[in-house]
Amino acid sequence: MLYAFSMSRRWSRLWAAILFLTTFWTLTLSDDRRPNFVLFMVDDLGIGDVGCFGNDTIRTPNIDRIASEGAKLTQHLTAEAICTPSRAAFLTGRYPVRMGMAAGGHNWRYFPFAAGAGGLPQNETTFATLLKDAGYSTALVGKWHLGLNCKTSDDHCHHPNRHGFDFFFGTPITNFRECAEGADTMYVNTLAYKRSRNACIALFVASLALLVLKVLGTNKMSWKTVFALLLFAPCFWIPSRFFFSHRLRWMNCILMNNSELVAQPFDLQDDLTPRLLAKSLNFLRENHDRPFLLYHAFLKVHTALFATERFRGRSRHGPYGDNVEEMDWAVGEVLREIDRLGLSENTFVYLSSDNGGHLEEITPEGEVHGGWNGIYKGGKSMGGWEGGIRVPTVLRWPRQVRPGTVISEPTSMMDVFPTVLTLAGAATPGDRAIDGRDLMPLLAGNRTVTEHEFLIHYCGQSLTAARYRPLTGNSVYKAHYMTPIWDEGTGACYSAFGCGCENSWVHYHDPPLLFDIAKDPSESKPLTPKNEPKFAQIVANISRGVEAHRKTLVSVESQFSLRNVLWRPWMQPCCNFPYCSCDLNETSPTLENLPVYEQTSSFPES
Repeated sequence: MLYAFSMSRRWSRLWAAILFLTTFWTLTLSDDRRPNFVLFMVDDLGIGDVGCFGNDTIRTPNIDRIASEGAKLTQHLTAEAICTPSRAAFLTGRYPVRMGMAAGGHNWRYFPFAAGAGGLPQNETTFATLLKDAGYSTALVGKWHLGLNCKTSDDHCHHPNRHGFDFFFGTPITNFRECAEGADTMYVNTLAYKRSRNACIALFVASLALLVLKVLGTNKMSWKTVFALLLFAPCFWIPSRFFFSHRLRWMNCILMNNSELVAQPFDLQDDLTPRLLAKSLNFLRENHDRPFLLYHAFLKVHTALFATERFRGRSRHGPYGDNVEEMDWAVGEVLREIDRLGLSENTFVYLSSDNGGHLEEITPEGEVHGGWNGIYKGGKSMGGWEGGIRVPTVLRWPRQVRPGTVISEPTSMMDVFPTVLTLAGAATPGDRAIDGRDLMPLLAGNRTVTEHEFLIHYCGQSLTAARYRPLTGNSVYKAHYMTPIWDEGTGACYSAFGCGCENSWVHYHDPPLLFDIAKDPSESKPLTPKNEPKFAQIVANISRGVEAHRKTLVSVESQFSLRNVLWRPWMQPCCNFPYCSCDLNETSPTLENLPVYEQTSSFPES
């Protein structure tokens, strides 16, 4: 009896051990099956610039490959038609206005200086933070542009490391035109800059006239006053011109490795593409055996345009086309590394652009350096028109998305937030409004109509338009409450280098300008009470959606107040004071000889 009891206890312990090991193995297997995420964000890429969206002159075989192996989203929308608020919404799944990432009272809807105090608030939660908490390894390579510091030059309160990214290599701001050595600043094209220049010229001419009158004896001003006025204009203009055209390159064009400044200014031409690509490939290699999130945010195809020597002059569309093709090549290298590591079946890949092409980006010689938005009206910085907010988007998820899927329903860049969390098995925050919706029901074919009955379109803090998708039928209506005032005879704001959002910048529409963009995607045939019997009902339904949205908003501090966006000298990042110039990359990688990975793809033939 005692022997039987002892054996029974031994068998019980053995079965308990087997049960524990089986459970542990199952959980481990389940954990390993959590998907990886590779999210590409391109800067200022037009929907008409990509092969799978209709372009047959710029070569984008790797983006096209993602679409053919997964899905193409033909009505994928940004939360605003400019980079900083758009990226904030992408990372958080929330409208920018909810978190103070929306400008009002001025047209700086992005952070113009690295030494500003605005940024993605610390109480906002990104999908990177939630995935990191769930055990993912997370990395951001490339462009951040969501702030850096709050009070000092190194408190890094808005840094990517504070928002869920274990690893960051890139720039905390963006690729401005002045980042190219010898190039002029983008600010010389802004209306404010032109007005200040003209005011200084007028003051100088008036001062010369006063001097002449003084010499002739008809001016009773003192000589001291006349010479003071004569000197004021150039003494004000020359330093400001030097500041904007020269020092901004050292101040803004910086590269960081986590919290360390490694290049000031960075080298655009022969260095940056392989340097960023190498970091992403290294991250994939180092984390291939655990769940990971890689967010590769290209500095391309924003100006200044830069391409390595092997890509210069290769496209049929000048420097802009060269940049698109080099960007596509880099996408292909990441895809090939995913394949090589055996991760393709378990990696969710997404690629989009933060906003539409920049129509006003044209050189003084007339060369177009901005993107093409196809049949869609408007472009970057224009809050409601399709060309600024409808962006080329492809994704691949072999487990649930059939190759060649096309989704024409309205979707939002904010949808990535809940989609990523759902696939990773992480909970969506319940303490705040989340405006994104899980994409998987549409992608997997379980839904045929978007969950977004309404989508709201902003230009800064101004609600410019609203999109309405009825639950039945095929129509998608959009009501414009305001539209930008373009230069006469054009479709853009060329004289100001970008359209504004308020007052003299816009036309107000009451009743709103209404389109059915399912039937009229180019927004060329407005609906009116004469040609649409349901006009009043449609407008009333959209007004209902707008009012419901407004009731969910709460007042928050604006990250774009002038106090937050203006340059603060004591907050200027500087790697080698007082010179603020360094490059710690001792052996710059090149496309021909990347020391950190094996190059497998070939360059396109001319």
